[in-house]
Amino acid sequence: MDHKDLDVWKKSMKLVELIYDFSNSFPKTETYGLTSQIRRSAISIPSNIAEGAARKSNKEFLQFISISLGSLAELETQYLLSEMLGYTSGRPDIDELMISVKKLLLGTRNYLLKN
Repeated sequence: MDHKDLDVWKKSMKLVELIYDFSNSFPKTETYGLTSQIRRSAISIPSNIAEGAARKSNKEFLQFISISLGSLAELETQYLLSEMLGYTSGRPDIDELMISVKKLLLGTRNYLLKN
């Protein structure tokens, strides 16, 4: 299956778009700090899904799904830090999409573990 057909990839791509919009309001002093880091974490999620899906085995795909889960945890932390530091307030659309992507990643992981 092509990664572009996977719901988890599609939703994680949407999450990247929302994170870019969200981080546009960060202070200019954070351009090379939190702004860069939160964007790289978001980009890592669909990128690793795509790379894993292109691999030849479920075992390899599973490894990249695990990396995506780690990147999502990193993203969640940076998102919460941006709120804590007062750079922006949370957005329900991002909150909901992060939960959805996490559920899909866990579902994909569970599927791969069974097959």
